[in-house]
Amino acid sequence: MSKQTATLFIQCLVDSLRPEIGDAMVHILERLGVPMHYPPEQTCCGQPAFNSGYRAEATKAARRFIDIFEDSEIIVCPSGSCVHMVRHHYPELFKDEPGMLVRARRVAARTYEFTEYLVDVLGVTDPGEELGSRFNGTVTYHDSCHLARGLGIRRQPRQLLGNIPGLTLVEMDESDRCCGFGGTFSVKYPEISTAMVDDKVKTILETGADVVSGCDVSCLMNIAGRLSRIGSPVRALHIAELLAGTGV
Repeated sequence: MSKQTATLFIQCLVDSLRPEIGDAMVHILERLGVPMHYPPEQTCCGQPAFNSGYRAEATKAARRFIDIFEDSEIIVCPSGSCVHMVRHHYPELFKDEPGMLVRARRVAARTYEFTEYLVDVLGVTDPGEELGSRFNGTVTYHDSCHLARGLGIRRQPRQLLGNIPGLTLVEMDESDRCCGFGGTFSVKYPEISTAMVDDKVKTILETGADVVSGCDVSCLMNIAGRLSRIGSPVRALHIAELLAGTGV
């Protein structure tokens, strides 16, 4: 049976600062024979505006997103926070517009986080065999807030990481404790954010891992910045990079 075309929803930070994550995602989907489409006109999903209380601006961004993506068979994104925005907050934004509410719910139902798509839709169970994945080293995993609490996605990333040949997965204490990024939170409250990421880095270092991985680049950039400032050799890599074997 032919696979549905995956329309790629590439998060702003990936597009602007870590495009290699998008490349890794494409590399993996190519290995799986998934037909892909990338709408070049896509822009922000509106999450930063929504989280900061600018609902009118968030609604404008959401309306544009729906216009661009609503004809997609399936939408795949390498970011739990953006998927959470589309699934849970788009219907909320359009609750008083019946026509748009129907469209928002339709798009929300077709939008998947990357590891969720690999495991729950495509049925990937053996990354070594199916994706050619391999990593020699120890990895610990950070549960980002929107992914773990908002979407309930905890099993899928661990299932993938735990089955990469050569990779030893070690759990950190309080893996779902916030790293302190929180989008504009880290800008508005830098002292609190720094204290939070210091706590996160401490638990990462206690594992002795070579790499900390996750599914949200915003968290990984925040953690990587703090690791760099203290001179730690531990790297922060998106799970797509580990699965694709890029950047390792």
